[in-house]
Amino acid sequence: MSTLSAPDELALFRRGAVDLVEERDLAARLAKARAERRPLRVKFGMDPSSPDLHVGHAVQLMKLRSLQQAGHQIVLIVGDATAMVGDPSGRNKLRPQLSRADVEANLVTYTAQAGKVLDMERTEVHKNSEWFDRMRFEDVLKLAGKATVARMLERDTFEKRMAANEPIGVHEFLYPLMQGWDSVMIRADVELGGTDQLFNLLVGRDLQEKEAQPPQICMTLPLINGLDGRKMSKSYGNAIAFTDSAVDMFGKVMSLSDDVMRAWFELLTEVPASELDALLAGHPRQAKARLGEEIASFFHGRDAGRAAREGFDRQFRDKELPTDIPSVVYGKPWPAEGLALAVLLREIGLCASSSEARRLIEGGGVKLDGAVVADVNARVPSPAGELLLQAGKRKFARVRAT
Repeated sequence: MSTLSAPDELALFRRGAVDLVEERDLAARLAKARAERRPLRVKFGMDPSSPDLHVGHAVQLMKLRSLQQAGHQIVLIVGDATAMVGDPSGRNKLRPQLSRADVEANLVTYTAQAGKVLDMERTEVHKNSEWFDRMRFEDVLKLAGKATVARMLERDTFEKRMAANEPIGVHEFLYPLMQGWDSVMIRADVELGGTDQLFNLLVGRDLQEKEAQPPQICMTLPLINGLDGRKMSKSYGNAIAFTDSAVDMFGKVMSLSDDVMRAWFELLTEVPASELDALLAGHPRQAKARLGEEIASFFHGRDAGRAAREGFDRQFRDKELPTDIPSVVYGKPWPAEGLALAVLLREIGLCASSSEARRLIEGGGVKLDGAVVADVNARVPSPAGELLLQAGKRKFARVRAT
């Protein structure tokens, strides 16, 4: 059961919430749980639609962490069944469906990554295929019969797509029902989600009432945008992944717009609110460096976060090169006419492909021995000694020929 007083417990749930449906119900549910000496069951669902989690997911996970520390039971739903349908929330077009193999591949790292934020030994974890794989077609029809088309079309995503004459798949109507049925199956007291999830959360509340369960409290938290101002997504290339190194996390935070820092501090760090006003009133670069250090430290430890900040300062403030530039030996024959720079960047791992390397060169993001190379067809003569290559702001290598 919770370790907090009743007012502090309610304040903990309320802090940072955009929607709380219904707050009166939450207060009553907390009082009942306290009298019965049990925790609330707080549900959060994650669809393994990509291999990695990013800090957009961390907004919800950080909230769950605080509730877990207060003594409540976190129930993590890994949506391996719902991921094959695809959440239509915030989508302006039909979302491609994933195969079972795609989902299983993405599942491999999901709980391990969630464990960077939550205590997984105290977290109840379910795949929703546990119940959906047992359903017969008759059961699917019964579930579909628990909602009307008119109710589904209340959702703004569907309404906008209809107005724009964009297709809506019938299977997309099943997604909110499937997410809601998860709440029935695990008897959720509270479900947490982003603001784009409120419709789905309310469907869960409706389904629980129809199944004679107390309806869950629906709590939403703000969404944070990615590095370019759009919704954070791996597919947009604007995300900070849980698996990013401390150095990359710090560097990406330093590229953020100044006006999002307060939200990021409040939602993604444990910096006391009492410090924020003074911190944000100072120089924006110093505030952003503190933000980057806090995020990198949370995922990699305080020493790694501090080292990432110091390394960034050496490189970009003091105009020094990193101290740990790797040395690479290019082991293949070096062409007499010179090796294509794009190929060299790919071969030594500074770029994932030649096409990525060419795009980076065209954008002025490649330096050879400190000088920008803008010619995508540039060739590099076989070096007598060592070349210094830089790709983007944070990737370096010293290269020798065999």
